[in-house]
Amino acid sequence: MTGSKNWTFPAALQPRPEQLPFDLHSALHSVVMVHSEIPEGAFTAPLLGTERIGSGVVIGEDGMVLTIGYLITEARTVWLSTHNGRAVPGHVAGYDPTSGFGLVQPLGELGAPVLERGSALGLEVGASAIVIGHGGLAHSLNVHVTARREFAGHWEYLLEDAIFTAPAHPQWGGTALVGTDGRLLGVGSLLVEESNRDETFDANLFVPVDLLDPILDDMLRAGRPLQTPRPWLGMYATEQQGRLVVGALTPDGPAHRAGVRVNDEVTAVAGHGVEGLADMFRKVWSIGPAGAEIPLTLTRGEHTSLVRVHSADRYDYLLKPRRH
Repeated sequence: MTGSKNWTFPAALQPRPEQLPFDLHSALHSVVMVHSEIPEGAFTAPLLGTERIGSGVVIGEDGMVLTIGYLITEARTVWLSTHNGRAVPGHVAGYDPTSGFGLVQPLGELGAPVLERGSALGLEVGASAIVIGHGGLAHSLNVHVTARREFAGHWEYLLEDAIFTAPAHPQWGGTALVGTDGRLLGVGSLLVEESNRDETFDANLFVPVDLLDPILDDMLRAGRPLQTPRPWLGMYATEQQGRLVVGALTPDGPAHRAGVRVNDEVTAVAGHGVEGLADMFRKVWSIGPAGAEIPLTLTRGEHTSLVRVHSADRYDYLLKPRRH
């Protein structure tokens, strides 16, 4: 992802203000650029880089910006830029690895309007919506919902009901998914490859905004949700032809310390067979909170073994934002 403005969507793909029952101009201006810098030694730097650029949307009268968390995780410097060219520093106010949401508090006057939050609960497959990235109408796109389904990410992440849209926005991180009523429905997370009977195509994955309300107060007070954290293994598994294979490990993370190796096949959690990534996550998380011992059955070549992974809280591995 880059922050370049030197591209535009064809006019035929852009939303047309005269055809919408809400103030599109205001919605466009509520989306800001998020530009963060992360120390080289940060936990997420090798995977996500030390400079991250995306979008965010103003959701509070105080200028609070909702974005996707990976843009700001472990950031030491954050700048927010409006469509009008105003740039102000920001402070990471909260991050939730479970939903993937992040919050940035501007440390100056943004002057950007608030985009009212709606609900994605009734958003059906085939429904029309608009994806807004920083940069105004030229970076906004008419889309339709291609799927509503579970999504499991190899970084120990699970969305029960993710939103998928097409055509894909090329700068998806932190973009705003806006309904035909002008309300915020979701925040852009990933570019994914989708397929149907006729073709394979790119789509965007959005985190439903409904996941924010239950955790918002905690994030504002404590920087993270206060519910008991899930056990984290530091083990990146992928599904390969019906098998669940370890593709990477966090160096000196819980699974690595327990003796798990890359290319091990995970066949069971606590003696119960696993059927895919989402099923493995649920079985791991059902054992107990972060710190619980997680028994994994592994196949390595012709040998099967049981390892006991002393799980951790993922948040403990991250650099914390400076409090202002």
